[in-house]
Amino acid sequence: MRITGGSARGRIIKTLPGLAVRPTTDRVREAIFSMLGSISGDWNRGLDLFAGSGALGIEALSREAGWIDFVDQNNKSCKIIKENLEKTGFSAKAHVYCCTVAKALGFLEERYNLIFLDPPYADSSLGLLLTGIAGSRLISDDSTVLVSHASRSPLENQYSSLSKIKEKRYGDTCISIYRKEVAA
Repeated sequence: MRITGGSARGRIIKTLPGLAVRPTTDRVREAIFSMLGSISGDWNRGLDLFAGSGALGIEALSREAGWIDFVDQNNKSCKIIKENLEKTGFSAKAHVYCCTVAKALGFLEERYNLIFLDPPYADSSLGLLLTGIAGSRLISDDSTVLVSHASRSPLENQYSSLSKIKEKRYGDTCISIYRKEVAA
């Protein structure tokens, strides 16, 4: 797997072998950052939940994100994320939390401009997670939440204060982008 754009473009990063992690393909990551580029320019602070290899967060760092917090509960994934950050030169602009997403949401206190959610496709609690994130201290008025999910499992147009602004399908992968509704 390669970084598709920015300062680390073309660098190869590691993924977990086998089917334990479903990495976002290069093609889909390129499309994700094309969509994000047309919506949101402020990537000062990002959060990569269910980070796997860290590909989404590292891609954001390569494309000028200021800082990314990575969260994954698998120790092997956390080790690979740290190796990938070293390899791409972004270790000083990131932190890896090796714990469940639920635990991380309990102690993270920053506000994030960009949040990636790429849970296992079989995770049936994604809607509850989005509702929880929408009402959390992690969301600011300019937050963008990008969710990668199975096309066969569509998401709602609204989760609390988060509204879907864009959706695109790539085979079995669907990318849904949400923004916070700001009261006028």
